[in-house]
Amino acid sequence: MKKIFSSLPFKLLLGVVIGILVGQLAGEESMKTVGDAVMNVVVTVKFILSELINFCVPLIIIGFIAPSITRLGRNASRMLGVALFCAYASAILAALFSMTAGYVLIPHLSIVSEVDGLKELPEVVFQLEIPEIMSVMSALVLSVLVGLAATWTKAEVTTKFLEEFQKIVLEIVTRVVIPVLPVFIGFTFCGLSYEGTITKQLPVFIKIVLIVIVGHYIWMAVLYAVAGLYSGSNPLAVVKNYGPAYITAIGTMSSAATLAVALRCAKKSEPPLRDDMVDFGIPLFANIHLCGSVLTEVFFVMTVSQILYG
Repeated sequence: MKKIFSSLPFKLLLGVVIGILVGQLAGEESMKTVGDAVMNVVVTVKFILSELINFCVPLIIIGFIAPSITRLGRNASRMLGVALFCAYASAILAALFSMTAGYVLIPHLSIVSEVDGLKELPEVVFQLEIPEIMSVMSALVLSVLVGLAATWTKAEVTTKFLEEFQKIVLEIVTRVVIPVLPVFIGFTFCGLSYEGTITKQLPVFIKIVLIVIVGHYIWMAVLYAVAGLYSGSNPLAVVKNYGPAYITAIGTMSSAATLAVALRCAKKSEPPLRDDMVDFGIPLFANIHLCGSVLTEVFFVMTVSQILYG
């Protein structure tokens, strides 16, 4: 029971529930003075946490992609080319799959486009801006170039530095990003609840989340079926071990947090997968193969568009 209460999925769920309740109380007319003060704190802290999380994103990209490339060794260039092609082809196809599902399903979800009567959130009291050291695309390109160059030149010092940097970034993710996520999510739902969006659209949100999860399973089935046909192997030998990895991923929404679990699950396959491909491929694809995020965000954006604009 203690493990359940201390787990991240439970903290995330608790943050959502508390955020909704606080937002509802703050929106009551009888508590207008106290509610306004509470929401001033909520929007300000949410802004600062958002800046902190966004600041960490380029560090996470550099810290995981560059070392992953150096581990590929002499085959880095060819393997990276194949990996990039597969990852982005999958992402584009996942987006098209999600878009098609959105056009087919969303019109039948009884989404109310009327948003009149929603409260406005107060302005941020104190804007503590934390600019990113570079854009996400710059971080991605830098990671690829540094990783490849370190491999080509056999730069042992740089390679060791990247390995150390990855450990540092993983600690930042573990000790900073993951702990603040429940608070950030809680404050986000608090704002939605205060505005009235949650109470008006809660049944729709539940439907959307369930549809997206089904979409994840369909797309994973497609990917593993293609991989099984290509390799001439039974994909179920791998898929059957991935339950803990998927639960961790869906609960944390963090590829970095899921890496250790995914590696452990992959090594349980019978017959065993190649260790070098597992050790190199999973950390790399955790950062460039974002078909799940693409699928989710396309469907969510189409839903929000339907809510706001019809």
